[in-house]
Amino acid sequence: QVQLVESGGGLVQAGGSLRLSCAASGRSFRYSSMGWFRQAPGKEREFVAVMAWVNGNSKYADSVKGRFTISRDNAKNTVYLQMNSLKPEDTAVYYCAAGARGTTLMDDQYEYWGQGTQVTVSS
Repeated sequence: QVQLVESGGGLVQAGGSLRLSCAASGRSFRYSSMGWFRQAPGKEREFVAVMAWVNGNSKYADSVKGRFTISRDNAKNTVYLQMNSLKPEDTAVYYCAAGARGTTLMDDQYEYWGQGTQVTVSS
């Protein structure tokens, strides 16, 4: 059974930082991609960042470029999202996703999803 378990969300002031983690179990995603999406209240889920596990290629949403960094730990089968210079508009539930082919921004291309972790940025 595949599981993606996110952690690291919380409440932070604008300008602060958080690091989200997503630990995968049940299978290896070595030949696929893992990514992060987010959904703010009243809005559709949107792409944040993605990394191809095999070569580390990554893509970011324009709104987070230069502030967020996606990375992975092969030994721990875990992907991270380092979020710096957080803004109130970053407030959302952040979801980890896995199993896509290539570094796709399309959420319907991902097979597996975590339960989400809340990130709240106060002004």
